[in-house]
Formats: sequence, C-alpha cells, structure tokens
Amino acid sequence: MNYSTILQPLMESYSSVKEKTIQGRYLHLEHIEPLLQKHSKNFRIKVIGRSVLNEPIHRVEMGKGKIKVLAWSQMHGNESTTTKAVFDLLNAASLLNTNSVLSAILSRCTVRIIPMLNPDGAKVYTRLNANQVDLNRDAQELKEPESRVLRNEFDAFKPDFCLNLHDQRTIFSAGRAARPATLSFLTPSMDRDRAVHPERKKSMQIITRIYEDLKLVLPGRIGRYDDGYNINCTGDTFQTAKVPTILFEAGHAPGDYEREKVREYVYAAMVSALYAIASGNFTESNYSVYTDIPQNEKLFNDIILKYVLLNNQRMDVSIQYKEELVGDNIELVPIIEKIAPEITNFAHRIIDAKGAKIEFPDVPEVRENVIVNKIILNGEIIGLKCE
Repeated sequence: MNYSTILQPLMESYSSVKEKTIQGRYLHLEHIEPLLQKHSKNFRIKVIGRSVLNEPIHRVEMGKGKIKVLAWSQMHGNESTTTKAVFDLLNAASLLNTNSVLSAILSRCTVRIIPMLNPDGAKVYTRLNANQVDLNRDAQELKEPESRVLRNEFDAFKPDFCLNLHDQRTIFSAGRAARPATLSFLTPSMDRDRAVHPERKKSMQIITRIYEDLKLVLPGRIGRYDDGYNINCTGDTFQTAKVPTILFEAGHAPGDYEREKVREYVYAAMVSALYAIASGNFTESNYSVYTDIPQNEKLFNDIILKYVLLNNQRMDVSIQYKEELVGDNIELVPIIEKIAPEITNFAHRIIDAKGAKIEFPDVPEVRENVIVNKIILNGEIIGLKCE
C-alpha cells in the first residue's frame, strides 16, 4: 500500500496488532472489559465515572510525555469503528519492540483515551444514551452523567489536543465525485464566522498531515466534514476553549459494511495525528490544504435499481440499509428510500434492469419506506440484504 514512509512499517505489520477478538459493528462494554483487563499491565486504566445505567466508563492512559492528548470514542453507542481502532492502537503501543513512530509518541505524549463514553447506548446499539439524549449536543448543558464525565476529564487533564472519534453513514461522498468518504475529518469552528484562530489553525495543520500520509492509499476518498458552528457540540466547545480539536469520522469502504477495512485506516490516521503532535511536524504544514479536501456531500445510496419497469413506467429505485440489532448481530435491512423517474445519486451497488420488469416477491405493494429483501430480474433471484 502507498502509505507515507512514516506509516509504511506500521501498516505492513497491522495484521499482527489488530485486536481480533472484536469484529463487526456491534461492540459494547462486555466486549471490551477483557481487553481493558489485558492492557492493565501495560497502561494506566481507571474507572472515571458511571453511565445513566451505572455502567463504568473507563480511561486508558499511555505514554509519559509533556504533550497531553485526550481522545474519546463511542460517544454515540452505534459508532464502534474507532473503538476497534483504539484497541488496535493499544496493541501496537504495548509491544516491547515498538517502532520509532510509536516510541516518539509514547515518550513525548501522555495520551488519555476514553474507549467507550456511552456504554448504555452501545449495549442497545443506538446513537443516544439511556435518557435518549445525544451526548454530542450536551456539551453546554451537561445534563447527562456521561457528558459530565468527559467534561471533568477535560478540565482535570487540561489537554493540549483533543481527538473526537466517530462513525458516519454510508450516504457520504467525498465531494461531488462518485467516491465514498472512507475517512472524514473536521476542525470545529470557534465562532459563527468560522474564523481561523491559532488553535483552529493547528488542528487544520494536523489534519493536513493525516491527509498527506493517507491520500495515496485513499485517493479521493478523504472528506472534510461540515464546519457549521454549534456550541452545544463537544468539539466546538473544546475548540472554543482554545484546545485544538480534531473530529474523526470513520466512513465506508467498498464492500466493507462490517467496517473492518476502515478500522485499519482509522488506526493509521490516529497514529499519523499522534505522531504529528509528538514530533511537532504539523507546524510545517500549509493549513490551507485542509480547505482543499473535498467537503462531504450526501450523494450515496447503498443500492440503486436503474431503469426498472414499474407499473408500466420506467423508474429508478433507491434502497438504503437500516441497521437493526437482532440478538447479538447487526442486520442491515434494505428499505426503499425513493422511487423516481431518475435518481442521480451514486450507489455502492447498482443493479441495471435495462428497462426490464422487476418482481418484488416479498413486497405486496412497491412503495417508499418498505422492506425489500430480494428481487427477481429476468428470472433470477437477486438478494438485496447485506450478508
């Protein structure tokens, strides 16, 4: 792969550090507690608070340097890709024969990571906490215990940099091209004018370093998230407090609905960001490159059926997966989103009917907002579920 020379050795050995006990989209506290126990011999691990349902919220601290970095993942319980990458990073950092990049990070930085801020939401696979509150809109009121845990950690630790780790939906493209936003980044605004204050400039420069490190392996698939100012969001609040803050968004790679390939890219991006901070080399970056990264657009559907003969009319049908927790698995349920003479969105999968009639054997009435698990095209049964 064409990673930068800084990341190349790390990524060549990624399979040896990938935490193989956690896979897929569904990740909750019971999955990571054994890993926290495993890492307690290498890192400083502490329960720093409790969720609404009294579940523990853990902090992992590694490194011994003067530069302080605070990171948190799974603020939204159904966004687990970055949590998987966090444990890949911990595996890499725990190796005794760690390479020079990780050595620099651990010697120059003290990194505190909250791997699962919202354990209640993670358990039931929802964005919200047990009080049905989006924690990423509670940074000012601090009504929720999880929000207070994060704020207390921020106030006590006084970080020099923050990494805000999230997932984003499959709908996002990197700009207006037919390329999914596999990774996206944001330096939150500090005011409604979106001015580039010194702290925001630093986070732009760090994102520029990540972009330069990964642009060859993800050509055209790195996006820039919308920077509209919302002081209720955690990133905006912390950046407004003059702490450079970087939002990570783990997106979609072709065919990677389990987000196993994307976790590798997130791991690489976290190492890139931490090394940029540890080495200080981000200061050499032209911060304006950040604005050249294409902004995310909502231009993708999971599936589009093209040129379908439906009720004697030629139509397009877009289908979007809805994530549902069934037992211990996340099922991606295909739901018709739109029926129109022409749908101009891009799609992760296109089925071209070429004007032929399509049968929907499990749908009494073909309309928007219904589940459609399979179709019959030219006598062939085509499954639409993501297996």
